[in-house]
Amino acid sequence: MTKAKRSLGARLAEGVSGGLVRVFLIVVGLFWLVPTIGLLLSSLRTPRDMASSGWWEVFTKPSQLTFQSYEDLLANGDITSSLLNTVLITVPATVLVVVIGSLAGYAFAWMEFPGRDWWFLAVVGLLVVPVQVALIPIAELFGKIGLFGSIVGVVLFHVGFGLPFAVFLLRNFFAEIPRELLEAARLDGAGELRLFARVVMPLGGPAIASLGIFQFLWVWNDMLVALIFSDSGSQPITVALQTQVRQFGNNVDVLAPGAFISMVIPLAVFFAFQRQFVSGVMAGAVK
Repeated sequence: MTKAKRSLGARLAEGVSGGLVRVFLIVVGLFWLVPTIGLLLSSLRTPRDMASSGWWEVFTKPSQLTFQSYEDLLANGDITSSLLNTVLITVPATVLVVVIGSLAGYAFAWMEFPGRDWWFLAVVGLLVVPVQVALIPIAELFGKIGLFGSIVGVVLFHVGFGLPFAVFLLRNFFAEIPRELLEAARLDGAGELRLFARVVMPLGGPAIASLGIFQFLWVWNDMLVALIFSDSGSQPITVALQTQVRQFGNNVDVLAPGAFISMVIPLAVFFAFQRQFVSGVMAGAVK
């Protein structure tokens, strides 16, 4: 009976890893790509074509494809400036969270200082604070110090709410580094900063890359915080596209290419660091 069960399990495992399952997974992946492909093809059609038929008609009428919508997008000053604002918000917010979170995570993992465990518990407690709770108090604070409506204010808000998760994630990852390795580096005369830069950072590369991807995607796709803390001169692409809908309604020649660019950039970032992301997730699972 046991042998029969093992044989059945072996046959099931062999079937799951077979070519049929791979074909099924490819079909599922293509199915999930349909909205992205549809948005891309819609952005390459004229508003008249989009109003008269679906995007799939380009397969029978490829002459409908044109870059006129992207030319209109580049001619729209609100969209282009908001795209630049998105970069100016996302890049600093991601870099600051990664750098500060890495330093704090190393300190909580391997440095001794008074109240270390209590401070770390306070950081973990901040993970459960909803963003919505802090919107009004921080908006009032930024208004008093002159940061409300500026790019700096949006960046600081994202950094403040991104750091608790960053510190929690990196502290747990850095704590798994063998103590003997750090002690050997200290015996060779390495100080804390050199130890962090030469030993901890290379070993923590996958976790840091995973954190950077999460933070980048969260900030880039954010609309709630940007809608409240930015003004017409500092609004990112998500708010600008929403404004275009409110002002022009059927302005699809700008909305379609703008939405595609807003979506494809974080996808490109994810695929560029996909290997590091998977390594970080697998390392966390093993630990």
